[in-house]
Amino acid sequence: MYASGTESLIKQAREIQEEELQKFYGRISKVLQIKDYGNETVDSLQRLHLIVSATKYGRTIPSDLHKKLEALLSSPSSPEQLQVLCSCTLRESMPVRDHSLSAEDIQDSRTISHVAAVILAQVGHKNDLDALCNQLLKSLECRQPECQISRHTLPILSKVIGFSPESLTEDHINLVNRKLVDWLRYASVQQGTSMSSGGFFTGPRSRQPAPMTEVDGAVAGDFFTVLCVGQSYTEDQWMNMYAFSMIRKWLLTYDTEGTGNADAAHLKRAQFIQLLSQDDKSEVDGSVMSMVSATSSSSRLLPPKERLREKAFEYCHRLIEQSDRKALKKADMELQKACLVEAVTIMDIICKEDPSFVYRAFPCIKALYGRLSGDLALARAVLPIAQFYLNHSETAAVDSEAVFRQLFSQFPGELFNEALLAYEFTQFCRANVGVLCEGVALYRQSFPNLLKFLAWNSPALISEFMELLPSLLSPETAIEILHSLLDLPCLAAALDLQLRSASLQAPEKTLWDQGPKVPSSLEAFRQPFYRGMFLYILRPEAGTGDTIDRLSMLHEVLADMADSPRSVQCAQTVPVLLHLFFNTVVQFADKKLINQLVLILLERSGLLFNIRNYKTEVQRVFSSHLLVLCKLHPSLIVEQSRELLEFTGTTANIYSKEDLYIHMVWVIGEYLSVSHDARCTVEQITSFFETLEAVLFEITQVRQLASPPRYSPRVITVLMTTLAKLASRSQDLIPRVSLFLSKMRSFALSAAVTSCYSEEDLEEILTRAHELINLLKLPSVAQFVLAPSARGDSPRWHRDTNASLPLSMRTLSSLLHKHGSFQHC
Repeated sequence: MYASGTESLIKQAREIQEEELQKFYGRISKVLQIKDYGNETVDSLQRLHLIVSATKYGRTIPSDLHKKLEALLSSPSSPEQLQVLCSCTLRESMPVRDHSLSAEDIQDSRTISHVAAVILAQVGHKNDLDALCNQLLKSLECRQPECQISRHTLPILSKVIGFSPESLTEDHINLVNRKLVDWLRYASVQQGTSMSSGGFFTGPRSRQPAPMTEVDGAVAGDFFTVLCVGQSYTEDQWMNMYAFSMIRKWLLTYDTEGTGNADAAHLKRAQFIQLLSQDDKSEVDGSVMSMVSATSSSSRLLPPKERLREKAFEYCHRLIEQSDRKALKKADMELQKACLVEAVTIMDIICKEDPSFVYRAFPCIKALYGRLSGDLALARAVLPIAQFYLNHSETAAVDSEAVFRQLFSQFPGELFNEALLAYEFTQFCRANVGVLCEGVALYRQSFPNLLKFLAWNSPALISEFMELLPSLLSPETAIEILHSLLDLPCLAAALDLQLRSASLQAPEKTLWDQGPKVPSSLEAFRQPFYRGMFLYILRPEAGTGDTIDRLSMLHEVLADMADSPRSVQCAQTVPVLLHLFFNTVVQFADKKLINQLVLILLERSGLLFNIRNYKTEVQRVFSSHLLVLCKLHPSLIVEQSRELLEFTGTTANIYSKEDLYIHMVWVIGEYLSVSHDARCTVEQITSFFETLEAVLFEITQVRQLASPPRYSPRVITVLMTTLAKLASRSQDLIPRVSLFLSKMRSFALSAAVTSCYSEEDLEEILTRAHELINLLKLPSVAQFVLAPSARGDSPRWHRDTNASLPLSMRTLSSLLHKHGSFQHC
């Protein structure tokens, strides 16, 4: 959120009138003509940048002003502050056709970087980058001492290949490959000469370049890397650091030769090594050879692409060796972690392109994992190691179970509150979801642990888990995952309690005696009586049961956590995941699983954490997917008749689960038929009829001084329709339902009902009763209309969702009793 003053300025910039804007453009043009740049120029350009960037659409700057901004930007003599403002403004504005910004004649590295930023922001076609690419690569080829390689070249080149990789030709790629090798491998190991401040004791001896040091203070004995420390750096050392930051993107973009051709890669490297074995001279002047350098020998005769792989591999190996040193500064410790992640990732890329590197890399990677696995502070560095094992353990015949055991068991369980790790962990799973499902059995088994990331970091990770959830689902895990999703807010609350309990001081960690009522959830978390519940909700792996036997007790214990922001946010993500869950499960669910899912819908529809709107939203999801499940397996109405009778016969469900109750009644009327299940008997139809008849009778009995109905008219219309459907299949019941329907007029005209329902609602009830009575007078027609064939392919048209009869019923009613009225019923 912006500060109030900033928001006011942005609002003014957005609402500026066109006339005032044109005047402002004119004032800036006059200021830029003077060329005596001062505070007024800076202030004007800052205001201009705010105006062009305050709206979501680009503003068009007048042509003359646009030309002056480009001239100011392209002039090496311009102050850098003005160049930055011009660059930012031109990037936000619409490009002008008459003027084409070019970097061809610019030699100043700082100016090139600012101009290139504008060109990249406004580029519309690959051809627009040709001149820029030529200028950048020309600067790389410059060998004169006064023409230093620009530090800005590689960042700009990285942006170029990100926008249009095909902008570089094969010759360009080979040139950059050779330059990257030089920068990575042959940077000086001596510190740069720092500018002396002068003084009495300043002399030639003090200005001698000192050697670079390691992070632990020792003198760097091998070639320079980003983990070498010094007071100042030379130009080639800066390029070394820039090259390392770019090498991963470069390899992924252009290093594709050798993929899927392991035999050819082995043969090619063997030939080169055999050829070079006679010329084993070191290319490192005055530095100690690393183990990798010694084994790889000289590589000067390798093609540029393969030579870059070799040197990048050596560089990463040295970084891994340097990361084992104990850093003296905290900043260097963080740099070591970042370099480990990058080094292992680059080695993984190289091994994928050339499998012959796998056998050289695995001893190093295995030793690195053994060093990092015991320190949770380095957990992020283990992720690329796991990626390496996932990609290459089969090639090298290395067991990777221990790596994935720690990855899926320890990290989510103990580091769920590390937001960056959670994001990177889920990204790792997303990138490898197919391989994990097929080759890592622990992946699906550890879904309770994975959900801890979502429970703590929702809704930030909702999109990631939308992709991961289908991969976790199987016939074996579906039921437990459904319960886990419904209990996700409870998991968020339990994780919060776990952290709070661990943060208490040791003297406070005393156990209370078990009492009839727990004062707070934190105290309950630390009591042995409730330990089993919390151990289950915080379980690391699946397979210990579907749900908690004392779930209602858990909800009661966590009642004071229901309003916590983390629990509320977590609850808001559950309906989205439930939709995805059911849409995925119906693709593989058999009849047994569908039966189990429907029973869970009935059981858990009222057994949910008491968070505001949570039950309502979950029941709405249940209602919509109940129809799909019943359509896939209509026989479940007969197979689960006892549970359905119990649910629909409980009047309280109308008040607490109205939407689900309506849909359940509708599917009973739709699928309780011999046409859907030959096991359906008259006794079952009569049993459901009597149950629903008793419910409708109970809710429509309006006595004097009785309270008005607390349910929607839709409940009544669906109950009436379902009773008529059941009666059409057992015609002995037609007189009973006709008599009942004839009494609906007195209900609809009672004072309590008219004060609660609108005229449209009352008309709907009366019209439905009228239609059903007229239809039941012709039982054969009623059976045809109310019980359509199960094999019918034509759509069912409903006036309201899943509640009304087809519109054809109204037509039949008007034809049979054209002059009839409801008063004659």
